[in-house]
Amino acid sequence: MLRYFVGRAAGGAGVLAVVTVLVFGLFELLDSDAAVVVLSRRGAGDPSPEQLAALRAELGLDRPAPVRFFEWLAGFLRGDLGDSLISGRPVAEVLFDRLSNSAALALLTIVLLIPLALGLGLLAGARPGSRTDRVLSAGALAVESVPPFITGVLLVAITALSLRLLPAVSLVPTGTSVWERPEVLVLPVICLLAGLSPHPVRIVRAQTAEVTATEYIRTARLNGVGGFRLAWRHIAPNAVSASIHPLAGSVVGLIGGIAVVETLFSFPGVSKELLIAIAARDYPFVQSAAVLLAAFGIVVYLLADLLALLISPRARTLVGAGRW
Repeated sequence: MLRYFVGRAAGGAGVLAVVTVLVFGLFELLDSDAAVVVLSRRGAGDPSPEQLAALRAELGLDRPAPVRFFEWLAGFLRGDLGDSLISGRPVAEVLFDRLSNSAALALLTIVLLIPLALGLGLLAGARPGSRTDRVLSAGALAVESVPPFITGVLLVAITALSLRLLPAVSLVPTGTSVWERPEVLVLPVICLLAGLSPHPVRIVRAQTAEVTATEYIRTARLNGVGGFRLAWRHIAPNAVSASIHPLAGSVVGLIGGIAVVETLFSFPGVSKELLIAIAARDYPFVQSAAVLLAAFGIVVYLLADLLALLISPRARTLVGAGRW
């Protein structure tokens, strides 16, 4: 078992290393750099080669790409994320100011997403072909077919502009926690749930229906096991263990979903700040944020592996035999 987790952790570290190099390489392919952005913001018009050369030297952009990459990497491994090329502030300060807001949005979504997906999936799959199954399956497919940004626009139009129940934008004053204004979280969370929950609901439903049709469950019913006991002790553990990784995929999908939602609702989170940094060619911020977000996804999948082993005896048997 320990060997399995060491191997998975090593694989995750390898993926993170590839992401680190790939992000830096793609950023180097952009057609301009932070010096051009800074001079444009200063109203320099079309900057002269001398102005660009002087500012690139000041920002350290005149050094070879491998030197800048390994300098950033050495600082990152020490916990120093460097300084923003645009604002001059430490990247960690800017990043973690926004990260707390994004973390609040992600945490609330996860707390609602997992029980919602499991509950609806188990309810639909417990009786395949029933009216409940057909309604929930059709509803999940319909919601999944609508892009999240369209869902967000409709939510704003109905609840904010027409009914005036909730704010249309999720603005939070600087220095204020989002928990002090919980109403700004409602529409972003609903939008995220609409985009992320249908797929795991359908996966859990399919796994539940498959488990329900097995000889093991039919035998349990013949022996007088039924109702809540059958669902809780026999159907749910087997269905849920097979659905853990799709659920983990939805949690990781929060990274992309939050980027859309933060832009749509003007939510002051890290994804919105990241988009601004990309437009400004602020590579220390982009590099650090991208690596941290990738690390989040890798950790989620590693935790999903652990949870699957804890829940499923069959998974533990396969790992022990070296076949998983």
